Amino acid sequence: MSSVNLNSQKNLNNLLVDDGVCLRGRVTPEYEEILTPEALRFLARMSRRFESTRRQLLANRIKRYAEIKDGKLPDFLPETASIRESDWTVAPIPKDLQDRRVEITGPVDRKMVINALNSGANVFMADFEDAHTPTWDNNLEGQINLRDAVVNSISFTSPQGKHYELSEELATLLVRPRGWHLVEKHLLIDGEPISGSLFDFGLYFFHNVEARLRRNTAPYFYLPKMESHLEARLWNEVFKFAEDELNVGQVCRGTVLIETIMAAFEMDEILYELRDHSAGLNCGRWDYIFSFIKKFRHDPAFVLPDRIRVGMDQHFLASYVELLIKTCHRRGIHAMGGMAAQIPIKADLEANEQAIEKVRQDKFREVRAGHDGTWVAHPGLVSVAREIFDEHMTTPNQISLSRDEVSVNAKDLLMVPEGSITEEGLRINCDVGIQYLESWLRGVGCVPIYNLMEDAATAEISRSQVWHWVQHEAQMVDGRTVTTDLVRTTISQQLEKVRDLVGSERYDAGKFELASEIFEEMMTSNNYSDFLTVVAYEHID
Repeated sequence: MSSVNLNSQKNLNNLLVDDGVCLRGRVTPEYEEILTPEALRFLARMSRRFESTRRQLLANRIKRYAEIKDGKLPDFLPETASIRESDWTVAPIPKDLQDRRVEITGPVDRKMVINALNSGANVFMADFEDAHTPTWDNNLEGQINLRDAVVNSISFTSPQGKHYELSEELATLLVRPRGWHLVEKHLLIDGEPISGSLFDFGLYFFHNVEARLRRNTAPYFYLPKMESHLEARLWNEVFKFAEDELNVGQVCRGTVLIETIMAAFEMDEILYELRDHSAGLNCGRWDYIFSFIKKFRHDPAFVLPDRIRVGMDQHFLASYVELLIKTCHRRGIHAMGGMAAQIPIKADLEANEQAIEKVRQDKFREVRAGHDGTWVAHPGLVSVAREIFDEHMTTPNQISLSRDEVSVNAKDLLMVPEGSITEEGLRINCDVGIQYLESWLRGVGCVPIYNLMEDAATAEISRSQVWHWVQHEAQMVDGRTVTTDLVRTTISQQLEKVRDLVGSERYDAGKFELASEIFEEMMTSNNYSDFLTVVAYEHID
């Protein structure tokens, strides 16, 4: 840390010592524009108000998993039946969220923010979560980038001299903060790290709410990784607290990602808790699969086949989609589709057309099911998704499509897909997982690997699935058992292939060895870690 940055950090800490605030990250002159004393005091007030509740909700997750291990499988809650059975709707939809047919997602680096806002998508989800490595610099630069984007002053010039700036027609901005399980270790409140959720949300809201309102929009959010309606209630209380603190009225809207198996049983309740602030639900398919593995990891009956075989046509995933659409439309709000992982392949026209066709089929499935919009990971896919939705959804959304014929029960949501486990599936999990984690450790949280856009969710599936196979001695189609020794041998072999792929210079300069050590431990240890990103966070600054 330079002497200037160190002095800025010390000055802020001295100024805020009586407020219980301690910064442990460097403070550049640019960062000081975000880390103002007023903003930090705002974060401190939020943290004191909500930290104990956050911790209790995380403890509830542990307690609920213990009940699942004891045989109490997830089901719809009897104590909230009246909410599911009664007629109510969420607050009216803001004008700039009526049409969300194509949403592009990506990290908050400067070039990505500009390209995504310019992409022709209806919405850009700026991601501080699964597509983002939460280094201190990434977090603060992301806040700077969003602040500049909100007032249309953002620009960027690449090392090659190419200039980027905003165009006239821009996507509506939504921001995804980190989940409740993550912390920001560089900011302590009363000696404890602040919630990553509150840090990301709080800084963006504090610095941008008035500018958003002046432009006839508002702070909109995607809310990740929730496991119960009580966690949605906490977000609603956070929204109300922030609105009251800054005296701006009821302006926040949040779209909840239904990306855990537990949340799938509480969709109505989640919408109800956020009914004054809701912008709908989204099918977070990749994290949902990860959650399915994680919550039933103790049970050999829930062992899944190769990741590539767990598609949206599987009964448990199709049921979750139909229930989400029915629930949202009954409550008068959007049911958003998920991400197709394919990206354009410029160097191979045939492979590119195959990838594009997979995206077309995925988006056709979504729009015909009743989704009101979908996600893409690359600007080159915006027009592909838009073409499908424009053809089959001629109105801004299809919330009026009730799907009353849908009937989904617990058995549907818990039906384990059949399929084989192969050596190729094991190799892909090890290979992709390590390559992704290596990128994440270098500060890049969203990366194309073998022509698919990978983020933390797919890495979580990879390591959790292999762990599950090892623990339950799963058999591959060739008759061999997935063992710790086989996993270690596979990792070693895949690392050599990665070295050949990227070259010795790139390999040696990277973090492949550290990534493989972390991944191997997480796949072969008897103890299961709930989140890869929590473990890996200890290795970044």
